[in-house]
Amino acid sequence: MARFQTVSRLILPMKLSKSFYLREDVLQISKDLLGKYLVTNFDNNLTVGKIVETEAYRAPDDKACHAYGNRMTDRTKTMFEKGGVSYVYLCYGIHHLFNVVTAPEGIAHAILIRGIEPVENVNVMLQRRNFEKLKYNLTAGPGTLTKALGISTNNNGSSLTEENSTIWIEDRGDMVLEKNIVASPRVGVGYAEECALWDWRFRVKDSKWTSRAK
Repeated sequence: MARFQTVSRLILPMKLSKSFYLREDVLQISKDLLGKYLVTNFDNNLTVGKIVETEAYRAPDDKACHAYGNRMTDRTKTMFEKGGVSYVYLCYGIHHLFNVVTAPEGIAHAILIRGIEPVENVNVMLQRRNFEKLKYNLTAGPGTLTKALGISTNNNGSSLTEENSTIWIEDRGDMVLEKNIVASPRVGVGYAEECALWDWRFRVKDSKWTSRAK
């Protein structure tokens, strides 16, 4: 498997705190999430993947954001919650897409997790995806990684910081340097006019676990 360059610090795995998510700079948080570990624990099946690709969405000015113009609906109301919860929605009626809500309550910012590198209990991920062997498309894409990790719209609004959380993100000491982050336009937002050109998609350079641009 291809590995990407990180700077490792000798620390114990630590669940990201509420303060990490409550910052208002969604672009910086999107980059800070690279190299962190997304963890799920459903039915005593702990699965872990290292985050290698993210996309930022920011209301009210971002036309690609579901909450553009501070539009609050039954679907987007989760985005207005205090940072540190999940925003999971159904795309094309098929794919469950996992987002991290950031910023203080009332500010609709979210970060789509687009790609992870499988780390722990890969056999469980393979079973969930009906794969016989490990391939990059196991988790390279926002709809595939959620299936591999067992995430669905049932987890919309779930806390990422409480002690009994079933989904959370850990810092395990890996830092992705700025020079190893590739910024480019987001995927599938051509409708968003000038906002479609914003370089708000962040990938770890040379990682094989990132999704393809469409």
